Amino acid sequence: MDLFCDRLREVSDNVCFDEPMKRHTTFQVGGPADVFVTPQTTSELAAVIRLCREQGKPYFILGNGSNLLVSDKGYRGVVIHMSRAFEEITIRENRVLVGAGATLSKTAAKACEAGLSGLEFASGIPGTLGGAMVMNAGAYGGEMAQVVSAATVLTKDGEEKRLDHAELQMGYRKSCILPMEYIVTEVELLLTPGDREEIRSKIEDLAARRKEKQPLEYPSAGSTFKRPEGYFAGKLIMDAGLRGCSVGGACVSEKHCGFVVNRGGATAAEILELCRKVRGQVFQKFGVSLELEVRLLGEFDPPFER
Repeated sequence: MDLFCDRLREVSDNVCFDEPMKRHTTFQVGGPADVFVTPQTTSELAAVIRLCREQGKPYFILGNGSNLLVSDKGYRGVVIHMSRAFEEITIRENRVLVGAGATLSKTAAKACEAGLSGLEFASGIPGTLGGAMVMNAGAYGGEMAQVVSAATVLTKDGEEKRLDHAELQMGYRKSCILPMEYIVTEVELLLTPGDREEIRSKIEDLAARRKEKQPLEYPSAGSTFKRPEGYFAGKLIMDAGLRGCSVGGACVSEKHCGFVVNRGGATAAEILELCRKVRGQVFQKFGVSLELEVRLLGEFDPPFER
């Protein structure tokens, strides 16, 4: 490990160790990552990936930490943080080039300023463009697949590649990014010219609806479960009598049952145990198996059976 760390410092000046992951997730839980590195350029990112693969070190690409539950034991590997170095936004007529580290809210605001419509749905999603591409993030009837025209990625060998819309294989909460072990560095959006005030009004309306219906006052990872075909996860959970159900500091939101929240001092183990309980009772009552939308990182005991 010492030799690996020495070599890692040779390719990046931004390396730290035993970094608490609760500082980097919207759930505000998670133990320490063995290594936490913040590349400043695409070439530096590629060098870090190649080194991890050469040395057999597991690694995880971190954006805003908004769809992630990290184990209380932390992560025995390298967390690679896509930071401000990958936040650049460039607008060329109705095309928007966005770095993978830029947040959806900032990108939607920039598009609004330019009088470009189509990204309003994403204005309140607390994630980055890179994370949004992994899961084809969506809300209020919109999703990334509707506005993405192409993406630039690094392969697992650290080689740069451009993928068009069809090659990205974007479906409900999925794309080719995870299965192919790609790392998104830049996204190209194709938006529609519109009236700036109408776009701003729509963003403000969606923000008001989120504030009214979602538990934004508590740490969470957004929607906890994927929408089962033909159902809504939140309604199934509510109809199973689980509104307000808790395990330690983890709680099914009383405002929106599709959210598991950290009501204060929750552990990752408590959050996952509550998810197990919710899934078990929903299946017992309705015969519907809920699938986690939140990604898990690190070792959980017992493992979560998807």
